Amino acid sequence: MSPFKIICMKLKKVFSAATILSVVLLGSCKKDQQTSSPAATPPVDNSIHSAARTSPLTTVNLGVAGNFAILSETGVTDVYKSAITGDVGSSPITGAAVLVSCSEVVGNIYTVDAAGPLPCRITSASMLTTAISDMQTAYTDAAGRSNPDFLNLGAGLIGGLTLQPGLYKWTSALLIPTDITIHGSSTDIFIFQIDGTLAMSNAVNITLTGGVLPKNIFWQVAGAVTLGTTSHFEGIILGQTAIAMQTGASINGRTLAQTAVTLQMNTVTQP
Repeated sequence: MSPFKIICMKLKKVFSAATILSVVLLGSCKKDQQTSSPAATPPVDNSIHSAARTSPLTTVNLGVAGNFAILSETGVTDVYKSAITGDVGSSPITGAAVLVSCSEVVGNIYTVDAAGPLPCRITSASMLTTAISDMQTAYTDAAGRSNPDFLNLGAGLIGGLTLQPGLYKWTSALLIPTDITIHGSSTDIFIFQIDGTLAMSNAVNITLTGGVLPKNIFWQVAGAVTLGTTSHFEGIILGQTAIAMQTGASINGRTLAQTAVTLQMNTVTQP
């Protein structure tokens, strides 16, 4: 064999070995990249949303409005039979616009004149004027709280969430399409600012856990409020417009409306 052929055979072996080595090295690099890359980010658990406040929220002072389970400026309509525990009042509209009957109320019905339901109606125009003024002041207070802990949470859809204490703000409508939980202690304050409407779907429930009290939950709503059929709501509604409870809906709290409150066989229990 000529020296030239011998050299060629050696070169082939060298290049063959180099090729094999390259494949092995590239494979090792690829494997190393796979093992050293961070794991895929797990889905975010949206069931609890945390916030850090420098100081706790203070309550919204309802003043004399806090004596009422239902308070409105333009009347209270009713489809019999509702069950209301707490006082009912309306001003400045005449008592003829308060359509709940005495048998539906465990408490007093206050009107500005003698046109209200008998025999439980109490005429107290001056007290009602103060209550309405305090309701409006409370609405302004709740709406004016700044630096929300949560802004547009869930893009206005909060079904399935567990909410902790804090100031929440939505710059448009809020829908509660499925059950939610409000969690905290008996001293924790929740303020929900809603620039649009508030709607709760049929048969949806709000559940309180950890000792949260309805009297410490404030829903400030610029638009109309609608609580769906057989739904259950917790907290104090400060509505700039109407509050409508559909058939069989219930609330542990207060419905304080700057227009009307409409009832359809509902249960309203003041805190």
